[in-house]
Amino acid sequence: MIDFTPMTDAAFPAWQRYFVAEYAQEIVENYRLSEEKALRQAALDVEHSFPDGAHTRTQVLVNLMYRADGGEQHIGYLWYTPNEAMRSVYICDFYLFPDCRGQGFGKAAMRALEQRLAQQGFSEIKLRVAAHNDRARRVYDACGFEVTGINMNKVLDTTHSDGQENNA
Repeated sequence: MIDFTPMTDAAFPAWQRYFVAEYAQEIVENYRLSEEKALRQAALDVEHSFPDGAHTRTQVLVNLMYRADGGEQHIGYLWYTPNEAMRSVYICDFYLFPDCRGQGFGKAAMRALEQRLAQQGFSEIKLRVAAHNDRARRVYDACGFEVTGINMNKVLDTTHSDGQENNA
């Protein structure tokens, strides 16, 4: 059985270290920023999203726990933002520890989340998957998520600030 336990103040810094590093890597891969800029951006995003740490009222950050045979195992993290007005949540981060992948925990966690949110009156889950994250895409596909759009970006050449066209 998958259970969700609230993030504690003591455990928040470990999650923050993991998330900033992981998110910065995604920023580098998807938005082609330097590692330094990506780390700074990721840290600022977390600081902005969690001004009150683990207990920021507008965010839900939990530990994913697998409970069986009287024991429990910490298998990952889940961070989402509820939108009460729209009766939806947006998953910001869904992370399984590497040694917990490929065992059905991802699908089980998503099913448990769906049940939990439906009981709370939510009717929709939204998320974004990085283009290169095939493993996550398979989990979400298997859980019935559908593509609703495609994110695109273009990194501009800011080295020529004189307004002249760069013909390179």
